[in-house]
Amino acid sequence: MSTKTRILSHEEIQHKVRRIAYQIYESNMNENQLILAGISKSGYIFAEKLKETLNQICNLEIQLCEVHINKRNPLDTITTSLPEEIYTNQAVILVDDVLNSGATLIYAIKHFLNVPLKRFKTAVLVNRNHKKFPVKADFKGISLSTSLHEHVTVIFEDGNNAVYLD
Repeated sequence: MSTKTRILSHEEIQHKVRRIAYQIYESNMNENQLILAGISKSGYIFAEKLKETLNQICNLEIQLCEVHINKRNPLDTITTSLPEEIYTNQAVILVDDVLNSGATLIYAIKHFLNVPLKRFKTAVLVNRNHKKFPVKADFKGISLSTSLHEHVTVIFEDGNNAVYLD
């Protein structure tokens, strides 16, 4: 029997997004431009929410970039919605919803290291602390100590965002 436990409510997620957005701004306040590279699906939605909040609190020019990665086989070709020239010599924040083993983030980071970057950081909503790779979240909403058998689900729906553990 599987039971779902709500870890974060809609309001709590909004608070985490706002806090992370302020941290990102403080870390990049000397920049003119910032690239938020969201890992496809939930990571990209999280990046959109960060961009919306950043637009309210600062005047940085923020571009969204969608990162397409096969999470089951991260060695497959990784593509982005922006050409490399756009993020060359720029400050880039790689965004995902959940950091679990670190595989998705580390392979996405490897993709971005093909071009010179000014600065590179990572942001996640949930950090599960089960890393198999030496990657960390520079900005995180919540850290959870969970068992490997538990699953974190992030739901982004209009007015009803939530994070569940089951």
